[in-house]
Amino acid sequence: MKKVMLKTTLSLAVTLASTQIFASGFAINEQSISGMGTGFAGRSSSADDASTIFGNPAGMSRLKREQVTGGAAFLDAHTDISHASSSPNSGSNDGDMVPFIAVPMGYYVKPIDDHWAFGIGMYAPFGLVTDYENGFAGRYFGSKSEVKIVTLQPTVSYAFNDKVSIGFGPTINRIDGTLESNLSITQAAPDGKVKIKGDDTALGYNIGVLVQATDSTRVGLTYHSKVKYKLEGDTKVNYNVLGLVGQNPSQKYDASLDLTTPESVDFSVTHKLDDQWTLYAGSTWTRWSRLKEITVDNKGVPAILNGQFGTITEEQNWHDTWAHAIGASYQLNKQWVLRTGLSFDQAPTNNVDRSPRIPTGDRKIFSVGAGWSPTDDLTIDVAYSYLREESVKVTNSNDRGQNYNAKYENYANGFGVGATYRF
Repeated sequence: MKKVMLKTTLSLAVTLASTQIFASGFAINEQSISGMGTGFAGRSSSADDASTIFGNPAGMSRLKREQVTGGAAFLDAHTDISHASSSPNSGSNDGDMVPFIAVPMGYYVKPIDDHWAFGIGMYAPFGLVTDYENGFAGRYFGSKSEVKIVTLQPTVSYAFNDKVSIGFGPTINRIDGTLESNLSITQAAPDGKVKIKGDDTALGYNIGVLVQATDSTRVGLTYHSKVKYKLEGDTKVNYNVLGLVGQNPSQKYDASLDLTTPESVDFSVTHKLDDQWTLYAGSTWTRWSRLKEITVDNKGVPAILNGQFGTITEEQNWHDTWAHAIGASYQLNKQWVLRTGLSFDQAPTNNVDRSPRIPTGDRKIFSVGAGWSPTDDLTIDVAYSYLREESVKVTNSNDRGQNYNAKYENYANGFGVGATYRF
C-alpha cells in the first residue's frame, strides 16, 4: 500500500512524463520560436529578439529598438508500448497518453539608453499533461497528471561597452498540479481512486553575460537558478477498497510536498561566417541530481493509517544531464532567413526507478525554421522539430503484489509560430 500511494499521490511535481516536451526531465525548451528553428543552439549568444530575456538577459543590450515578441509552440507526442505485462490485474497499453498541447510565451524589451535596457517576459519552464486510457495496465503506478509552471521575469541589462554586457532578472514562478491514480487492495475489489492537488509560488533568478569576442564571434553564458517550492494542497483517497469498518468511503488529507527545480548553465557561441551564413553551437548542464527523493507529509491521517499515509518517501536518484546542440542560419535575402539545428539531450532517469509517469530516455531532435520580415518592423517566425527517444524499459512493483513491466518508445512533433514587432 505504501508504494501504491507513493507512486500515485505524492509524486505531484516530479513524476512528469517528458514525452510531450523537448528537454530532459520535466523541463520545457520552448521559450523562443526563432531559437526553436536552430534546435536552441546559440540560445545564450544569439539575442535575435526579445525572447533573449530567457535565453540570456544580457542580450537585451543588443536590441536597439523597443519590441514585443510572442508566440506558441504546439506539441504532438506519441508513445508505443510493447512487451507489456502486469499482474495480478490486467489492462490495456494503448500509449499516446499525451494530448496535443500548446506552450505560449511573450516578451517585451525597451532600451533606456546606450547602456541600460529593461524587459519583462512570461513563459513556461516546466510542465506536463498526461492522461492514460481507462483500464491502463500500469494505472496503479500513474494514470493522469497535469502540472503547470508559469514564470514572470522582469529583467534589466547593462552594456559596459560594445563588447561586454550583463543581465539579471528575478523570476516569479507559479506551480499548479493535479495527479490521479488507481488504488487496489484485492483483485476482486473494484478499483479506488487517489487524487492530489497542490500549488505554490516561489522566487528564483536568471543571470547572463554576453561577450562580442571578435567582429564575427559572440559568446554567451546564462545561469538559471534553482527554485524551491513547498506545494500545499490535499490528498483525496477513496476508502471503499480499504474495507475499514467505521471509516468514511473517502477521505481528504492536507498534504505538503517540498520540491526544488534544478539550476542549469547554458554556454553557447554564435559565429557569423559571412553576410549569409551564421553558425551556432551550445551546451546546457542541468543539476537534476538534486532530485534524490521526494517526501510528502499528510496531516489528519487516522492512527490506523498513519504509518502508511503520514510521511512517505520515494527514491528518485536522478543524475545531472548534458544537452548539446549545433545549428545554422542562412540569410536568403532581406526578407527571409532559413534555420536548422540538431540537438542531443540526456535523460536524468535511471533503469531502476523509471515509472509510467517518466518513461523517458536519451533523445535526438532535428529542427528547421524560418523567419520572414515583410517590413523592418515585423518578423514572423515558424519552426518544426522532430524528436525521437531511445527505447526504455519500465519495471514497477509494490508491496501489494502489483507489477507492471513494459517497453516504451517515444517520439514527438513540435510546431512553433511567433512574431516580433519593433516600435
